[in-house]
Amino acid sequence: MTVLISPAELDTAMKAGGIVVIDTRNPAAYAEGHIPGAVNLHDIFTYLATSTPEGMAELRSKFAAAFGELGLSGRETAVLYEGSMNSGFGQSCRGYFLLQYLGYKNAKILHGGLAAWIAAGMAVSTEAATRTPATFPVTDAGKGLILTKEDILAALDDPSVVLLDVRDVDEWVGESSSPYGPDFCPRKGRLPGARWIEWYRMMKPTAAGPMLKSKNEILAECATAGITPASKVYIYCFKGARASNSYVALAEAGITNTAIYFGSWNEWSRDPALPIEEGLPFASAILAEAAE
Repeated sequence: MTVLISPAELDTAMKAGGIVVIDTRNPAAYAEGHIPGAVNLHDIFTYLATSTPEGMAELRSKFAAAFGELGLSGRETAVLYEGSMNSGFGQSCRGYFLLQYLGYKNAKILHGGLAAWIAAGMAVSTEAATRTPATFPVTDAGKGLILTKEDILAALDDPSVVLLDVRDVDEWVGESSSPYGPDFCPRKGRLPGARWIEWYRMMKPTAAGPMLKSKNEILAECATAGITPASKVYIYCFKGARASNSYVALAEAGITNTAIYFGSWNEWSRDPALPIEEGLPFASAILAEAAE
């Protein structure tokens, strides 16, 4: 069952009630115009998580409180959106993933984001919205969706696991450490043995802005990295946003044995005891060709 909802479907659902629309963009963008009635939570995108026990506890308490403030009690369906599917580094998907991690099942993603909403001729508002706070129902149902450093260390020697890097190409080849700048993190490189599918490849342009590809198109992209519906996939990026976009894409294609290393490169690169692969990922192939 798809977690993506179209602008027309969202409009109908909002009229029926029981929907909490969450704008994940920054407050300035929200103030300039948003879906009428939408509430704003940009921390969904900005929060940097760590996978220590203390870090995971903080993540859970912070977002349980934040989503509760938006009125999510378990009865409502949350619908998250960003500017477009690729303009916020997957932040609407990150919000959806956080809800799944906290055990909240009633969640959707506006496919195409605000760009698709506007392209469909829907109205926007500059009036800030608020909702009556509720007690957010945290459960452990999704706890296995977030991986720790220790999980990744164990996976480095596990041939049954595919480590999937979905970062931008400059990060994959070691020219940059993050989207925040080349030297934001102390080390550049990759997880040893990781395979790579740049997250943009899960989407394609449409008249209403970038959209996730079809099931078969996503399966074709995954096949280039040796990933099938039977694969066990651990996804990472810099802080879990682009990984969440890819997590949703894989799920839409029927690849569901997946989890995200949410601390991602931001955490891994800061611990010099953790192994990384440096240099060009294709350097050995170039050297082999030159030697022939």
